[in-house]
Amino acid sequence: MKQTILLVAGARPNFMKIAPIVRALQARADRFDFRLVHTGQHYDREMSDVFFDELGIPKPDFHLEAGGGSHAAQTAKIMVAFEEILQRELPACVLVVGDVNSTLACSIVAKKAHVPVAHVEAGLRSGDRRMPEEINRLVTDAISDWFFVTEPAGVENLLQEGKPRESVFFVGHVMVDNLLFQRAKLEAEGPGAGESPALKARLGRYGVVTLHRPSNVDHPETLGPIVRALGEISRELPLVFPVHPRTRQNIERFGLELGPGIELTRPLSYMDFLNLWKDAALVMTDSGGLQEETTALGVPCLTLRENTERPVTMTEGTNTLVGVDPQRILQAAAAVLRGEGKAGRRPELWDGHASERIVDALDRLL
Repeated sequence: MKQTILLVAGARPNFMKIAPIVRALQARADRFDFRLVHTGQHYDREMSDVFFDELGIPKPDFHLEAGGGSHAAQTAKIMVAFEEILQRELPACVLVVGDVNSTLACSIVAKKAHVPVAHVEAGLRSGDRRMPEEINRLVTDAISDWFFVTEPAGVENLLQEGKPRESVFFVGHVMVDNLLFQRAKLEAEGPGAGESPALKARLGRYGVVTLHRPSNVDHPETLGPIVRALGEISRELPLVFPVHPRTRQNIERFGLELGPGIELTRPLSYMDFLNLWKDAALVMTDSGGLQEETTALGVPCLTLRENTERPVTMTEGTNTLVGVDPQRILQAAAAVLRGEGKAGRRPELWDGHASERIVDALDRLL
């Protein structure tokens, strides 16, 4: 008898993690059905047919249209809408990914309905409970039944928190599954009509910047020094900065000058951005996912945060945690440009087959 799994995603990065799981489930159609739920936590006009074709997955079966609002309002809207779907579909399992509000909301609804919850990317901890994502991780892992983990630190965290060993599965990283899949498509089909080919041809050697975390971009006393450090670095290395709308708004509101060496672009599509950063001399970011992706492809990365929930990117990968102090940023960037950055290696099980291990485990569990 086939088992039905509800797959939950709330934003673009979630779909990058869901996509390889969808492909693995499609390969096991004799055992599994699945329904894809898009909570609509983040509205994105680029969530078009082309986007899902690019990922190799069907459009979502359900769209909850939760939209924005406060964390409480958004979580409540998702819970109410998801409960109706859960009651109608009666799945064998609800699978959630990552650490967004949708992850938390749908996990709570499923558990109260006595439906098992599988958490992909479980066990990550920054230790900073001021981060909304950290609260989402802690609560989701507190009630999940099965934990699919990307790195050894995640296993250690879960066991220390009292999770049963038989419920914790070190499988590797579905984000890397997707990255390798998309890179192969890029090599086979080319980058398409995006902005990155012209930028690369014109700039030659360049770096890439992304900034979006409120702690970095919402306060002039933090964003200002970061921007000035980026300006210094751009005198030696041109920087391409696909700007998050919130970040762009604050740069303008605070009256910050970026300088001629920093090239601002609109947010890029997944493939266009991959084509850009994969060949960068240096990536500077506050994104968790980009820390991992740069490690997977061996690109030097500086993380502009005081903590990270992804320590394997530092202990084994190409990532250096530099915080937001401009002097530390400048020193670390100079080291990379002198050729003294971390060589790094791809961590254990980041081999493109994590999703298959997850589906194999679910086959045994269900």
